[in-house]
Amino acid sequence: MATKTTTSKAEEVLQIDALKRGVITLRMIGQTPFYFNAMSLKAKRDLTIGGGRKTAAEKANIKHNPEQEFRDSVYKLETGPTLLGFPAPGVKGAMATAALETNGLNKTTVNRLIFMPEQKIKIWGAPKLKMDVVRSADMNKTPDVRTRAFLPEWCAEVQIAFVMPKLYPNAIVSLLANAGMIVGLGDFRQEKGRGSYGTFSVHGSDMQGEEAEIWEHITSQGRDAQIASLEEPECADEETRELMAIVRQERMRRAA
Repeated sequence: MATKTTTSKAEEVLQIDALKRGVITLRMIGQTPFYFNAMSLKAKRDLTIGGGRKTAAEKANIKHNPEQEFRDSVYKLETGPTLLGFPAPGVKGAMATAALETNGLNKTTVNRLIFMPEQKIKIWGAPKLKMDVVRSADMNKTPDVRTRAFLPEWCAEVQIAFVMPKLYPNAIVSLLANAGMIVGLGDFRQEKGRGSYGTFSVHGSDMQGEEAEIWEHITSQGRDAQIASLEEPECADEETRELMAIVRQERMRRAA
């Protein structure tokens, strides 16, 4: 009678390594000027409660108030070395878009494995008032004049958290640098195609030479300088000065 033999198999053990969290702080120096594009309080109010009908006094006013639109276009920080900030998710979005042009990464992975500890990042630089002719989003693409805060020179500091070992600091630096080159931040940025604003280079805290001098120069334009610039706007270019002169003349005519 044959005997049945049994063979024992080695017990398989599934080993799961815990993911770790890394954090890196990087500096960005603007390579092209920066446009702020925050939604104004008036636009938010209209979205919340509706626009309503204009009073006779409102109808008599000039269509645009450039100074107020200039001040409303910025994102603000309540405390810290700068008054101006920028939504941190915008930086993450730029990195996710840059992943589309970066080998070994994709947009979904970046969105899942990168975190922004701050709500807004710090932006240094003195804003100037800039008026541009733009096309509205209606069917006829109606032309209009839009006023925004414009930074001819700017720099920023961002803290980025990421999942290890999926990502490492050198990968974060490279991805942010790619975002600075092909995406940018703010309005009319490189990503949109027509504009080339908001591009930046990426550095660590150990900058030396010319880069360190540029950083020191721009960071001298902190909270106090930004408050002064918002209170007493300076025109960014000759076209803006001409448009502001027209606005002031019309105000004087209507007040007479």
